[in-house]
Amino acid sequence: MNNKPCKAMSFLFESFADWKKHAEEKNISLHEVVLEYEREQKGRNKEQIMEGLARAWEVMKDAVHTGLTEEMTSRSGMINNGAKKVYNYPTPVLSKEFQNLISRALAAKEVNSCMGRVVAAPTAGASGIMPGVLVTLQEIHKIDDQKILEAMLLAAGIALIMEQRASISGAVGGCQAETGTAAAMGSGAIVYCLGGNTDQIFNAVAITVQCMLGLVCDPVAGLVEIPCVVRNASAAAIANSSAQIGLANVSSVIPVDEVIEAMGEIGASMETRYKETALGGLAATKTGQAIAKRVLIRDIEILPDEKS
Repeated sequence: MNNKPCKAMSFLFESFADWKKHAEEKNISLHEVVLEYEREQKGRNKEQIMEGLARAWEVMKDAVHTGLTEEMTSRSGMINNGAKKVYNYPTPVLSKEFQNLISRALAAKEVNSCMGRVVAAPTAGASGIMPGVLVTLQEIHKIDDQKILEAMLLAAGIALIMEQRASISGAVGGCQAETGTAAAMGSGAIVYCLGGNTDQIFNAVAITVQCMLGLVCDPVAGLVEIPCVVRNASAAAIANSSAQIGLANVSSVIPVDEVIEAMGEIGASMETRYKETALGGLAATKTGQAIAKRVLIRDIEILPDEKS
C-alpha cells in the first residue's frame, strides 16, 4: 500500500502529458507537482526542499559573480577570462541585456572549467545556462527569489522527464542531451516566471529542443572547456528565444513528448566518436589534436611535482 503513491509519481515523470494531467486533476501548478514528487521520493518536507533550492540559487549567483570578477584561466589554457571580455566589450550586438545574458552563462561555465563550485543543472558541462538565464531574468523583470525557486522546481521536472525519455548525458546522447536539456529547463523557467501557462511552457521546451537536436559532444582534449563554454552561451540565447516564441502561443507543432523521443532516437543513433569521447568533431581537428597532445605532456610534467 505504501509503495503505490511513489510508484504513481515515478510514472508521472516519464511524460509531459502525464505531468500536465496530474496537475490538472489535482488543481495544482506544475512546480507543486515536482514538490510533491520530491517529498514522496526523497522523504523531505517542503521547507527542506526549498532550503536546498535556495542554497543552489546562491551557488549559481556566486558562480556568475566569480566568473565575472576573478581570474578565470584553466590549466589547459583554453579558457582565459572570456566571460569578462564579453561582459566589458563596449558595443553590444543587440542590447546590454543580451550581452549580460551570454557573458553570465560563459562566466558560470568558466568557473566549472577552472575547478570552481557550480550547480550541475542538469550537468556540470551545462552549468552556465540556468545561472545565466535566471540571473538575467531576475534583473530585467524584478522576479522575486520565491518565484525563481519555483521556476527551479519546474526546471527540475523538465530534466527528470528528459532524462527518462532521452538522456541528459553527453556520453549517451551528445551535447544535445546536456546543453539541450539545460536550455529547455531555462526556457520553461522563463515562461513560468513571466506568467505563461502549461501549454506555453511545454511549447517553449519543445521549440528549444528542436533547435538543438543533433548537437554532438566533441570536447577538445577530452576537457569540458571547448566548445562547451561557448555552447552554454548559445544555449542560453536559444532558451530566451524559445521562451519568447512560446509565450506568443506559437505552436511547436510536434508535441513536446514526441520531440524528446526524437532527441532520444538521435542520441542512440549518434556515432560513438560524437559522444564525449574526444574522437570526432572539433576534438579531431588538427588544432584540437595538437592541444590534446600539449595538455597530455603538460599533465605528465606536472604530476611528479604534485606528488612531491
